[in-house]
Amino acid sequence: MTDSMSRTPNTAAPAESSAHGPEPHNPATAVPEPPRSEDGIEARPETHPPLHILAGPRAEKTVALALQGGGAHGSFTWGVLDALIADGRLGFEAITGASAGAMNAVVMIDGWLAGGPEGAREGLERFWREVSLDGSLWPAQRRVVSGLLGLWQGNPVAEFWAKALAPSPYVANPLNVNPLRKALARQVDFERLRAADTAGVYVSATNVWTGKLAVFERERLTVDHLMASACLPTVFQAVEIDGVPYWDGGYLGNPPLYPLHRGARTRDILLVQINPVERRETPRTEAEIEDRLNEITFNANLMRELRAIDFVDNLIEEGVLGQGAYERVRVHRIDGTDALEDYRASSRLDARWRVFQRLRDKGRAAAEAWLAEHFDRVGHECTLDLHAAYQ
Repeated sequence: MTDSMSRTPNTAAPAESSAHGPEPHNPATAVPEPPRSEDGIEARPETHPPLHILAGPRAEKTVALALQGGGAHGSFTWGVLDALIADGRLGFEAITGASAGAMNAVVMIDGWLAGGPEGAREGLERFWREVSLDGSLWPAQRRVVSGLLGLWQGNPVAEFWAKALAPSPYVANPLNVNPLRKALARQVDFERLRAADTAGVYVSATNVWTGKLAVFERERLTVDHLMASACLPTVFQAVEIDGVPYWDGGYLGNPPLYPLHRGARTRDILLVQINPVERRETPRTEAEIEDRLNEITFNANLMRELRAIDFVDNLIEEGVLGQGAYERVRVHRIDGTDALEDYRASSRLDARWRVFQRLRDKGRAAAEAWLAEHFDRVGHECTLDLHAAYQ
């Protein structure tokens, strides 16, 4: 396994996809698309495009990462990535992400391109520190962001007036202040990212006009695409790209898995999940009901894709699908459900540094535990029981 700065050139990069559709077909450079079902699960061809891996010198196996979004809860994913990089035994061939998951992916790769694995770890910490309320924001910015991110939560009177007087981000945030944009633009070299021969990146957003999922690939990413992927419509104004407005990608793909079927050769997908699927309690207050609705909404499409994978895997096992034409997908999960059990969904808007640190440490511990229990099974078998987890 080679370092990210010396990989085999990617001579068969996947075509870009977005709300505007793929690039025009060029028969001189196009790679034939493999057969694909309605759910996007493809029959694997006999030959594969060259790997383009983000990996350190100790890497033994390769996975594709799937990183959920969840605002401040994305700092749990920061901790997971930090532990995986420090361990060094896994290389990353492709990463799909929404919102904070997409930002973690881009910041990690940018740091890796600049300074290898340690550069990636340093870049992630620098990013989360900068976007915290205790970080590099000016006092005036902190006051604005504190209001926008709902740090009045827990005060019923303040919550009531916040909703009554600021029903829309076009009213509450007329200047469209978003400190994430400045932090990303300052830290990430997007030109280098787009040109690099490195792991594929797939960023999801929701097309406001069509209600369809848009997936933007690394070769075209700008700060606008990340802002679109993280655009909560109750907090920020829609992000326009080529005249089309976009909202948070988590509504339709948190994260989308289908790009990995053609964007990565590895059949191992490591999901970092930070939105609880199951809660054994009935929400009763307005805040509890809203929180649970958000969790269900932001998991819905992921659950659909995982059910599709489970369905196709069963067909392969039963011999219904062609002999050797399809490969089973091996799904693994680092689950933040237990670590985030005491955090309301609305706490994903809590941008205090000590919250980020606490969740980072939980993410590190979860990743270390997962590596200790499951690393040997990567590349050989699925370590997540999809039927039990998502049916």
